[in-house]
Amino acid sequence: MKNHKGIALYLFTLKNISNMKNVHFENELVALQSNMRNFAYSLTLNRDDAEDLLQDTTLKVLYNQDKFVDNVNFKGWVLTIMKNIFINNYRKIVRNQTVVDKTEDLHHLNLPQNSGFDSPEGSYAIGEISNCIASFADEYRIPFSMHIEGFKYEEIAQTMNLPIGTVKSRIFLARKRLQDQLKDYRF
Repeated sequence: MKNHKGIALYLFTLKNISNMKNVHFENELVALQSNMRNFAYSLTLNRDDAEDLLQDTTLKVLYNQDKFVDNVNFKGWVLTIMKNIFINNYRKIVRNQTVVDKTEDLHHLNLPQNSGFDSPEGSYAIGEISNCIASFADEYRIPFSMHIEGFKYEEIAQTMNLPIGTVKSRIFLARKRLQDQLKDYRF
């Protein structure tokens, strides 16, 4: 009988120690609320979002209370959890706002909405640029034109039977020459 009382007393003592640790943990968390609120506001720059972040962090800290090690800086541990929640929420928002265009004609994906082709100034600009490119020697014009059309360096090199470095160099020099010729031109 005495053995059972000893075990019961031991279990009761463990439960009381655990409850005291929980109360101490919760008191520290409550005392840290103003620091957490300030840090949340510095991350979100919005009062409502800061309050939401504060609540999420508080719940996560309480849920993961058993993972806290006594020797660790409590404030640093809590604020790290808050920062990680903020980063994860931000990534989730960015991921949800990403638009995937399933257009089959990939040529039009990189054109801005207002490409300027419809206006007289836009057609003049395209004509001016085309004339400049047409004035290049074939050794520069052909690789540059192919590059503009979307060919990769490797494809241009194979088509023209040239080393890839030569292709890159000619495209660079053609681009530089085009910039020099159009430096006074305002778009």
